[in-house]
Amino acid sequence: MSPRQVAVLLSAIVAVVGSTLGSGAFGGTPIDQAAGGALDADATLIAPAGPAFSIWGLIYAALLLLAVVQALPSRRHDARLDAVGWWVAASLLLNLAWIAVVQGGWLLLSLVVIAALTVVLVRTWALLRERAASRAQLLTVDVPLGLYLGWVVAATAANAAAYVDAELFDVEVPYALLLLVVATGLSAGLALAHRAGAAVAGATAWGAAWIAYGRLTGEPASEVVGLVAIGAVVVLLVAGVVSLLRTRSPAVA
Repeated sequence: MSPRQVAVLLSAIVAVVGSTLGSGAFGGTPIDQAAGGALDADATLIAPAGPAFSIWGLIYAALLLLAVVQALPSRRHDARLDAVGWWVAASLLLNLAWIAVVQGGWLLLSLVVIAALTVVLVRTWALLRERAASRAQLLTVDVPLGLYLGWVVAATAANAAAYVDAELFDVEVPYALLLLVVATGLSAGLALAHRAGAAVAGATAWGAAWIAYGRLTGEPASEVVGLVAIGAVVVLLVAGVVSLLRTRSPAVA
């Protein structure tokens, strides 16, 4: 295997195993209880309700699929995968680092790490857009990374609210709405920029839907934030549909 193939495969295995253990799935402190509960479902106005985080199971499975596919002998000299491989590996290690710093209770550092993760994934997404892909590669590379990116966009907004609320000031409705609008706009823009953009929009919409559920049925309650989150879901679903309807056919890879 090429260095890129080895790096992505090993990073995926380490990240998935490490993140599963670090999240408290097999004992230890769950993420929502780490850092004084700052990332709990009822910690801030834009914290998604608990079931939202089940999407990580899908994302990790998709990323493992990506890692295996890119490691195939036929993909050793794939220029498109070579362009994004090291960025993918970096994103996987940053994801693991985020788990570690949250478990350490370092909220500010967690925000820095997840912001860096967002930047790395946006860069990866841009590189994927610049190069055509086969339909098979769209499904095994672009879609997994799109799901990953879309959820990280939502998680970054939630992490920002958690840090501000815990360390600076209570996150009031205007600030929560600002974060929600920024995350929605970024995700929709990323979705419209790529033929596989429905994956990005869908993952962020999933987070927004659970924000709406949490604010309309649980604590802290906010009808305004809940209704705006529903609006965000609609915007993101429209962006995803537009992405799906794009007529540009990918070149055969």
